[in-house]
Amino acid sequence: MNLQYEGDQELKEFIIENRGRFEKKLLEEAVHVRDKVEEIKLIGNINLLENAYNLVLSVLDNKPKYVTDLGTREGVAWAGHNLTLAFKLEWIQAVRKTLWKFLYEYDQNGNKFNQKEEYYNLQVNINSLFDEFFRSFFLSYSEYKDKLLESKNKLVKSLSAPIIPVTGRVSILPLIGMLDEFRGNIIEEKVLNDISSKGVQTLIVDLSGLAKMDANAIRLFMKLIEGVTMMGCKAIITGMRPEVVTHFIDHDLSYGKSIETKASLQQALEDFMEFK
Repeated sequence: MNLQYEGDQELKEFIIENRGRFEKKLLEEAVHVRDKVEEIKLIGNINLLENAYNLVLSVLDNKPKYVTDLGTREGVAWAGHNLTLAFKLEWIQAVRKTLWKFLYEYDQNGNKFNQKEEYYNLQVNINSLFDEFFRSFFLSYSEYKDKLLESKNKLVKSLSAPIIPVTGRVSILPLIGMLDEFRGNIIEEKVLNDISSKGVQTLIVDLSGLAKMDANAIRLFMKLIEGVTMMGCKAIITGMRPEVVTHFIDHDLSYGKSIETKASLQQALEDFMEFK
């Protein structure tokens, strides 16, 4: 590999002296990642070559805390920018492989490892620190992803059932978008809790914003209305489109005569204000 070597060099000094050649060899090893190095740097501000160099030096210096900290930071950065894990796996394996090739060259040039035990201990220590980097990387990556997923779920829950108070006893539930099993259960739980905790006596459920109401969505909707009435809350339904009404008629579905329907949310609010 045409490496620079001086007879009295320590291993770390040998790597520092040949940094450029080390990085070149590393890029040769990381076949699928090398074309992504600049892209990853641009997307996540992650300098793979600089980080690999620092990791190798900290491993050779036997600094486990620095290795752990570096793995933790990279795990968070990788997860935060949604970068591909396969690239990271290949990259670290390439770093490890390149380091061992340089260790071989170091020994060939200076016959540094005269005893098997010395070489064995070095091998155990290096691999142990690389494993620690992997462990801290994946731990922080997983924790960040879990927190991100939790925050997204909380956001979905808060947006799935945006109950809007009109007065202290009257609220509006505008159903918007798609109504599937997951979202239907979230809405039902939040609506029933709000009726109980806020003392809602009249709930105006507006369907005009629903993108689609298939048989499953209608079943979830009727289940919600049933729960609302069982809580002693009056339900007023607005915004039912002709195709939804047709579906109810075709399947002989009914949500009870006690539940009012209005053509639009505006009409329901006007009637309510007039009644008041």
